[in-house]
Amino acid sequence: MKIVEQYSHLNGYESLLVHHRKLWREIVEVISSVDASKYRTKVSKEKTMVGRMLYDPKALNKAMNDEFRLRQWEERRAAFYVTRDAKLIRKTLNMEAPEQKQEIEAAGEVAVRSYNQTDFVKDRIAVEVQFGKYFAVAYDMFVKHLAFYVGDIIDVGVEIVPMRSMSGIGTDENDKRGRGMSSGVPWYEKELYNLIREGRGVPAVPLVLIGVAP
Repeated sequence: MKIVEQYSHLNGYESLLVHHRKLWREIVEVISSVDASKYRTKVSKEKTMVGRMLYDPKALNKAMNDEFRLRQWEERRAAFYVTRDAKLIRKTLNMEAPEQKQEIEAAGEVAVRSYNQTDFVKDRIAVEVQFGKYFAVAYDMFVKHLAFYVGDIIDVGVEIVPMRSMSGIGTDENDKRGRGMSSGVPWYEKELYNLIREGRGVPAVPLVLIGVAP
């Protein structure tokens, strides 16, 4: 696969090149090492594409997962405690998890443990790969990457999604010949629109949005 487009939010790409050039090269290597043609193995059951061979999102995700793991990119979880009281959440937001729990319970509220999880983290860079769940991209960028950045765990978040040319989403509904993936998958052009629509400073975390294709 190859990188077709990329978008730098809050100088995310520039930060990678200046401070983490080696990690950027590893990300490019991972993408380049995956041969998408091997994963066009999903038989469509959609009405308009019954029997068509499509790219398998789970297989593509796993292929990239394996390549990142070979390069020692690891899953990372950040635990925290939540409660129903908004004032308490604001008060405890920047505390360590044990302190949050103590503060919430001291106020007479129930402290509920939760966490954010990112698939690939290495030397303060986080990467998420999304080939199957369009709704997960916004959560990655506006919640997960942001939470890890605010928690001083990462400096830049990277999001990898297919280009529209790979997914075929957005083509004429009466002509599915260009479709390479099932309905409901993310695609770069739409996610770029969603990101830019929020304004230049939102989310408040440096990001690199990457669009890939075979």
